[in-house]
Amino acid sequence: MPEPGFSRRSLLGAAMAGGALALTNAAFARVASAAEPAAGSAPDQDYVLWFDEPATLWQEQAFPVGNGSAGAMIYGTVDSEQIQFNHDTLWTGGPGSHDEGHDYNFGNWYDERPTALADVRATIAATGSADTGPATAALGQTKWGYGAYQTFGDLFLDRAAPAGEVAGYRRQLDLATGLASVAFTTADGVTHQRELFASFPDHVIVTRLSASRRGQVSFTARLATADNRTVAYSAQDGRITMRGALTDNGLVFEAQVRVLAEGGRVSTDAAGTVTVTGADAATLVLVPGTDYAPVYPHYRGEDPHRTVTSTVDSAVRRGHGALRARHLADHRALFGRVRVDLGQQPTTLPTDEALQQFKQARNQGQIPADPQLEMLHFQIGRYLLIGSSRAGSRPANLQGVWNDSTTPDWQSDYTTNINLEMNYWPSDVTNLPETVPPLVDFIEGLREPGRVTARELCGVPDGFAAMSHVNVFGYTGVSTNAATWAPESTAWLVRQLWEHYLFTMDEDFLRRRAYPILKEHTRFWLGYLVSDTDGSLVVSPSFSPELGPFTAGATYSQTIVWDLFSNTLAAAKVVGDHAYQPELARTLAKLDPGLRIGSWGQLQEWKTDLDEQDNGHRHMSFSYPLFPGHQITAEGTPEFYEAARVAVAARTSHTAQNDIGWNRAQKINVFARLRDGDQAREQLDHLLWRNTFANFLNDWPFQIDGNFGVASGVAEMLVQSHAGFVEVLPALPTGWATGSFRGLRARGAFTVNAWWTAGRTTKVEVTSDAGSDLRLRATLLAAPVRIHTTGGPTPRFTVRDHELSLPTRRGATYTVTPA
Repeated sequence: MPEPGFSRRSLLGAAMAGGALALTNAAFARVASAAEPAAGSAPDQDYVLWFDEPATLWQEQAFPVGNGSAGAMIYGTVDSEQIQFNHDTLWTGGPGSHDEGHDYNFGNWYDERPTALADVRATIAATGSADTGPATAALGQTKWGYGAYQTFGDLFLDRAAPAGEVAGYRRQLDLATGLASVAFTTADGVTHQRELFASFPDHVIVTRLSASRRGQVSFTARLATADNRTVAYSAQDGRITMRGALTDNGLVFEAQVRVLAEGGRVSTDAAGTVTVTGADAATLVLVPGTDYAPVYPHYRGEDPHRTVTSTVDSAVRRGHGALRARHLADHRALFGRVRVDLGQQPTTLPTDEALQQFKQARNQGQIPADPQLEMLHFQIGRYLLIGSSRAGSRPANLQGVWNDSTTPDWQSDYTTNINLEMNYWPSDVTNLPETVPPLVDFIEGLREPGRVTARELCGVPDGFAAMSHVNVFGYTGVSTNAATWAPESTAWLVRQLWEHYLFTMDEDFLRRRAYPILKEHTRFWLGYLVSDTDGSLVVSPSFSPELGPFTAGATYSQTIVWDLFSNTLAAAKVVGDHAYQPELARTLAKLDPGLRIGSWGQLQEWKTDLDEQDNGHRHMSFSYPLFPGHQITAEGTPEFYEAARVAVAARTSHTAQNDIGWNRAQKINVFARLRDGDQAREQLDHLLWRNTFANFLNDWPFQIDGNFGVASGVAEMLVQSHAGFVEVLPALPTGWATGSFRGLRARGAFTVNAWWTAGRTTKVEVTSDAGSDLRLRATLLAAPVRIHTTGGPTPRFTVRDHELSLPTRRGATYTVTPA
């Protein structure tokens, strides 16, 4: 509901006189570019989300900005702007938060139940399965001091006097620029504007206030935080400092806000507030930080005061114009790489109204087509990944880098039975490789505590492993629920390292970062796998998330481990580790591959045919070898490909009981791999209908993997490269008959652009970063084609069965058109 004194009114047709930013102090407010649109300007881009009223609900209506480590949610309220902010290192739990008599990772698990794993394995060997109750209870444990991701605090900007009725209100988020803005006109005819952004280059959150008339910017800035911590506020020389420590673990935190006014007067209150009176414009620079450090086993570093202070001071010296220009250059360089045209037409409606109309039509049994909403959902996933995963940050957790609670759902942790992996599905295919380093660093940080878990919990003296719930404190043990006993989730997690190599062909990365991790984790499995009654190597106990029961050799476990060994063997060949290859190959040959076709033609979920046709469970763990894996393909394993189609269709037809955002997002990707574009689009539209908040965050409650899964799924509909060739438009729905895309990536380090009409490609451009051999499939290859090459002659090529084969040169672009 609008706040008191607010008159809801669309901006369309409203006068916006004086809408330009009032920048009067040339020394501080250097303008980034005269061509930049003023905050609050009418929407003229595909990538703008806008509302004509403030937000009242954090997860449903506020707008997110982020710089990787810090994030903020913008409400856009008139009389008291609220900017809720986070830092990715503020967590309860970890060392110092638990009973000193228990080890953080596994308590006293091993001392109390040293035969638990052997007992469960024996039960499974004797009876074929074990329940998730008494038979396996000993596999669980209390999570000593696990903790949760925390809200950092709120920055409030209180007006000097109530605004009264306002007109022309507009709150928007421009995904292409990373700028959030608010504009409204008060009864005296003054247009007030706020612009906010989170800068990765300068590691700050910046708020800019201006007005159409000089001397009209007056407000009081104050900070606030939650009550599960000690805190003290102070203010001096226009700088507010909020400093304290979490009562749970003593983690020290500090946030500073520097308030800079152009004209007017700045005063400071002993209670820790700063008041600006009669200024022409003002800029606020916000920086949060903690003494967390990703160093096992203590996870504590330097007091944050010096770093926070120097970051604020450095940003202030640059000035607002330079900060804004550096932010725009950085953000646009990433976001602007990919553009998708699905035939969308930007609406004149506020985004929440357009989405509500779409939902109402679905409620009435209609099947609306709205490529604009679909494209926005794709691009906001990329936007959120840019904002929550950059070099030096933690990886995106269950809520990215945004959280307004001290007790978030699922601790807002890193769940690795699909969720964390899904967060990074779009990273390479949608041309955002800069978002991958935090995940690599995080996996690297699991190795040392994971060696303890491998040795003490799993009885394996070599390698490392982590179970299915991990956090920033290197937690690699199991939870109270025995079903979290799942070291194969680590094997799924590390596949992203191999994927990153395939998309970049960066051999230095593979050799220095990825391969040592892949190799060490395979060493764990060499000691952990057991022989089944048929002589094959299997995972036991094996649990198909989150369905059960415990068995030996479930499809999920076996295909993930098969994937790990296959990828590590391929990596060993690239880096030249000849000594390790024979052992990998022997183990892979003995490993049960996990693929079986059941009694009703389905890809089985377990080694024994236990599948029920009316099972609508939210997890589709059996689909891993289809996506994100590559073990099942139409060309290589056609019988399993069709069995996967049967199983996916059955699970999907009964999923109403589990209408969950990330699950629908997973299905977009799975149906794309099945080349069923209409079903993939139906899952996307269903997610828009049932699982998308007005601000386009995923709804169940807010869990960001749904957003990231959508971005990946749309990309998979448009280009695939997992089966040894690049296929353009493998899963094009009938409703996207004409369109184009630019900048999507394919394995082999190719960038792909494509145009199509009436469902058939008319032009394809491929740029080769690494000089890899190209195999390309597209509908235009059904007829003779011509190829134009940049930077030299076109190499000899062949076209056979609608597939183009040609060697490429590093840096060259190949344009394929009808002859």
